[in-house]
Amino acid sequence: MAQLLDGKAVAKVLKEEIREEITQWKNKGLQPKLAVILVGDDPASVVYAHSKQKACEGIGMAFELFVMSADSLETEVLERIEGLNQDTEVHGIMIELPLPKGIRKEKIMAAVRPDKDVDGVHPLNRGYILSGQDGLFPATPQSCMELLLRCGVEIAGKHVVIVGRGETVGKPLVFLILKHNATVTICHSQTPDLGAFTSQADILIVAVGRAKLIKKDMVKAGAIVVDAGINEIPGGICGDVDFDTVQEVAALISPVPGGVGSLTTALVLRNVLKGIALQGRTY
Repeated sequence: MAQLLDGKAVAKVLKEEIREEITQWKNKGLQPKLAVILVGDDPASVVYAHSKQKACEGIGMAFELFVMSADSLETEVLERIEGLNQDTEVHGIMIELPLPKGIRKEKIMAAVRPDKDVDGVHPLNRGYILSGQDGLFPATPQSCMELLLRCGVEIAGKHVVIVGRGETVGKPLVFLILKHNATVTICHSQTPDLGAFTSQADILIVAVGRAKLIKKDMVKAGAIVVDAGINEIPGGICGDVDFDTVQEVAALISPVPGGVGSLTTALVLRNVLKGIALQGRTY
C-alpha cells in the first residue's frame, strides 16, 4: 500500500517559510502586497478571490481586491492593470478567470508586468521557464515539484511520464522536471495506448481533468504518482487517478483533495515575494 505525498503537511511548512520572509521584508520597511482583479461575479472566482484574501491575512501579506462589473470594457481592465503595474506598493497581480465575453484573456494576461505576474502566464515568463532563466512560474507545476522534492523523492535519472500538455500545468512542468535531470515523456488526449507509456514511469504526473483516468493496470509497481487533476463527481471531488486501486501498486501517491492543490495558494504567495526580488528592490 502506497504512502501519501501529503500536500497539507508540505503547505504548512511552506506557509511558515513565507511568513518568516514577510516578516523580514516588513523589518526592512516593505509590506508585501497582492492585488487581485475580479471582473464580473463568477461564483467560483468570487470564492477563489476571497480564499486568497484569507490566506494573505493569515500569513501577514497585504491584500486588495478590485471588483469590476461584468460589462466593463477591455480598455477599462487594461487601465486598472496598468495602474497596478505602476503602483510601487503592489508586488503581485492576479487576474481571476474566467473573464466575461468580449475581454480577451491573452491580451489581459500579457498586460501584467512580468515581475508582478504571480500566475506565471506572461509570454516572457513562459520564455524564462523554457530557457531555464529565473522568472515567475505557474503555481500548480511548482506544487508538483515541491511535493516531490520536499518528500525526498530523487528525480535525477528517473523516467517521468506527464499526462497532459496544458499551458498551465503540463508544458511548464516538462521544463521544471528537466532541470532536475530526469528523462521526460509527455502524453495527451491523442496518445494511442496511454497505458503503454504510463506503465513505464518511475514518476507519473497526471493533469488532464478526466476523473479516475489512470487505473491500477496503467501504473508500474513501486511508481511515484502525483495527481494534479481535480474533477467534480457526485458527493465531492476526485483526481485524474483512480486513487483506491492505484494506491495498491504505487510506492507514493498524492491524494485529491489533500495533495497538489493544498500547495497552490501558498506558492502564489511565494511568487509575490519572488516578484519583489525580481523587481530589484533593495531596502
